[in-house]
This record gives sequence, structure tokens and C-alpha cells, in this order.
Amino acid sequence: MNTRSILIAAVVAAAGTPAFAAPHEGGAFVHDYDSNHDGQVTRAEFDAVRVTRFKATDANGDGWVSEDEYVGEYAARLEKQLAESSLTEEKKTEERQRQIRQAHVRFNVLDKDKDGKMAQVEYDASGARAFAEQDADKDGIVTAADVQATNARMAAMRAKTDS
Repeated sequence: MNTRSILIAAVVAAAGTPAFAAPHEGGAFVHDYDSNHDGQVTRAEFDAVRVTRFKATDANGDGWVSEDEYVGEYAARLEKQLAESSLTEEKKTEERQRQIRQAHVRFNVLDKDKDGKMAQVEYDASGARAFAEQDADKDGIVTAADVQATNARMAAMRAKTDS
């Protein structure tokens, strides 16, 4: 199975569950990356947040992100979202376990050279793919219309996979 198939399978699998901490999904994408709060995300806004997030994720400042750093940063964002969630404690525990398992999978997919280190270039390539996927009309700005188009495309993929 190639990397694209793995990522598509992960997106399709996650689509039927609540979106927690995954900033590359629809409304979470706009919420997380819309720095000037105008309801849309330019590529410049996206890139600025990604640079900041990479530096924050690289907890020891060695210039690359380990799996522990990647999962730890994600887990912190996830905990904030779960705290605000109306899910039962049992559902929160299930969601936490599922999301953390998926974070490990994502790290291993993103670590292209399989050296156990996510370099800035690997992180940036992931971001470029995520932005391109969300920018449905390819105008360099992710808007609510792009989010709706991406969600419709994902729903069609799920329907196709389910049949």
C-alpha cells in the first residue's frame, strides 16, 4: 500500500468520527490557521502557523521532531479539545486512544526517510499536501466553500469505499 493510499484510508476512517485536534480537516483547518480571523486561510497564514507549530513541537530545539515530540504536541491539543467536549468520559477515553494511535501512524507516514526524525522539509511537505487538499478551487485561499467542497469530496470517497 503506498503512502497516498494509507493517508486516504486514514482520512476515510476518521471521517465518521468527531474531529479532534486534526487541523487538516475542514472547519478545524480554518479555525487553526486563520490568523487574522477573516474566515479564510491564505497560504501565507498557513505557512506562518506551520513554522510556529514545528518550532513548538521540536521541544528540545534540535531542529527535528521525534515521534515522542510529535505525539506529545498532538496529545496536548487533543486534551484541550476533549476537555471542552460533551462526550462521556468513556467516549473521551476511546477517542483519546484512537487519536493517539493515529498520531503514531501519521508520524511514521510523514517520516519519509524512516530515520525516526521528522525534518522541517518532511513537515513542510505534509503541510503543502494538506493545504492543497483543502483548497478545492486552487486559488491559494481556503474558504468555507472550499471546506464544503472538500467535505463533499470526502463523503463521496466514503460512499464509494462503503459500496
